[in-house]
Amino acid sequence: MKYEPENIPMSREEMLLLGWDELDILFISGDACVDLPSFAAPLLCRLLMDQGWKVGLICQPDWKDPESITKMGRPRLGCAVSAGNMDSMVCLYTVGRRLRKDDMYSPGGVPGKRPPMASVVYTQMCKKAFPGSPVVTGGMEASMRRIAHYDYWQDKMRPGVLVDSKADILVYGMGERAIVEIFRRLEKGESLDGIRGTVRFLGAKASAALQIDDSYVVLPDYNEMLSDKRALMRETVILEREMNPHCGRKLLQKYNDRYLLVEPPMPPITTEEFDHVCELPFSGKPHPSYKEPIPAYLTVRESIPAVRGCPGGCAFCGLVAHQGRHIISRSPESILRSVKKLINQKFFHGTITDIGGAAGNIYGHTYKDPQMCAKCRRSSCMFPEPCKNYVADGKKLIELLRKVRSCPGVKNVFINSGIRLDLALMQEDLTREIVLNHVSGHMKVAPEHLHPRVLALMRKGKSGDLEKFMKIFEKINQEHGKKQYLIPLFISNFPGCTAKEMKVVDDFLASHNWSPQQAQDYIPLPLTMGAAMYYCGETADGTPIEVNRGLAERRTQLKMLKRDRTIRPKGVHGGPSFREMRGERNRKRFSGSSNGKRKN
Repeated sequence: MKYEPENIPMSREEMLLLGWDELDILFISGDACVDLPSFAAPLLCRLLMDQGWKVGLICQPDWKDPESITKMGRPRLGCAVSAGNMDSMVCLYTVGRRLRKDDMYSPGGVPGKRPPMASVVYTQMCKKAFPGSPVVTGGMEASMRRIAHYDYWQDKMRPGVLVDSKADILVYGMGERAIVEIFRRLEKGESLDGIRGTVRFLGAKASAALQIDDSYVVLPDYNEMLSDKRALMRETVILEREMNPHCGRKLLQKYNDRYLLVEPPMPPITTEEFDHVCELPFSGKPHPSYKEPIPAYLTVRESIPAVRGCPGGCAFCGLVAHQGRHIISRSPESILRSVKKLINQKFFHGTITDIGGAAGNIYGHTYKDPQMCAKCRRSSCMFPEPCKNYVADGKKLIELLRKVRSCPGVKNVFINSGIRLDLALMQEDLTREIVLNHVSGHMKVAPEHLHPRVLALMRKGKSGDLEKFMKIFEKINQEHGKKQYLIPLFISNFPGCTAKEMKVVDDFLASHNWSPQQAQDYIPLPLTMGAAMYYCGETADGTPIEVNRGLAERRTQLKMLKRDRTIRPKGVHGGPSFREMRGERNRKRFSGSSNGKRKN
């Protein structure tokens, strides 16, 4: 029997309304409950309920009180724990290691609703509240901290999450298949050994009995990681090489007399499976118990998830280590069904804000020879040159967008996922289609940098890509009488970037009278190549690089990005300055629109 309640139960009262006197699985999340496929905890709860289990969700419990997770009773099979859609340290702290003033995933944006290292804290709460009950941990934080890693905010090496948390098993990557298999085995009383996409911390006896053969790769042990900074680079190179689910091997990392065992990645779900999980009976709204808006929900409530994976492998990004390089796209039919469901929502007024994923122009991409991909150990499909086996076909997305535009009730369809410049230059027809029909006035592009050396360190495009794209963008707009602007995203203080390299970006922006609306100072995210470069002060081949660590060292480059250079930029590519846009938004907010009604 499948359980499809209108809302995922979050209290004892809601359980009883469904006729449940006991849960099979209790899910704990660091995010507020937003019942959409873009939010991992509700998606997995819906998937587990779709398998016939009774699942309850407790969001943002009082982490100082283990009793706060007992209100729905002891679960029959076990607990599942997630820090949320993002790493809890990213949610809590700025790049300057100061507490953030808001949390996009909390009601009212109120900060402090989740603890630091939430995966560890929530697991320990479950262990204390429900002694003997199995605990599964997963999500972005657990995934990106599954082995020994550098924590930027604490400025030290930390062990894999399982070592600290004492969870029974960790799920890394996109966890639909793994979490279902785990609870099926728990239901039958079977061993959790050998489940792909999982990590286990073996006991001393199991570690001593382990027969290590060619199916394993041994990582630097934890004591070596603590004593030798370069060990993190060696670990990162091995991890990237073994990330392909078709040829990746098991990883072992020793902690004194015990091994942390990382099973090979789970193969990506199929298009049919992706369609299914995105079409589970989500309400499309936050749980009705919330009285304040949830900022992250307002950002995505009118968007449609369409694609998973990323071909980029950028050194600063954790997507490949979490989602993988293999592109999985939903079927057009499934996306159209989601569009029709969105149209029926009371809040929908005709504008779909996004159809995308990691990037706005990767939908429908495939591979010429799947067997070649199955053997590949590259960290990126796009760097240093686009793989000849990668098919960046824009036709499927063009067809999809035209179908969505033709749906009754749809007035606008925008692409707000960032556009990959390297792909946009390879997809002339798709780029024209997006610029003409799917830009809301401002188009996000992510050159990240302009200096060729820094771009190479980032594994990101070429130095002339942005200017080439700007010419194309401006030409299309001029031909069709459109006034649209680009929103470029740049990163300051990436490892190896000095003030000299950053001045290339500064000079470019000054020459165009351009003040970016968004400036990102680099954050070394766990288990990324960028974090290894930051920590070790060298590249993967051992070349020393300069690294800015303290706030004083970082300030110079960040000021270059943030300086206000414009009264109004020249040409359609520059757009109004941030100050002008903020002033215009405030004017509309308080003076009202032309019809006398306030614009939301």
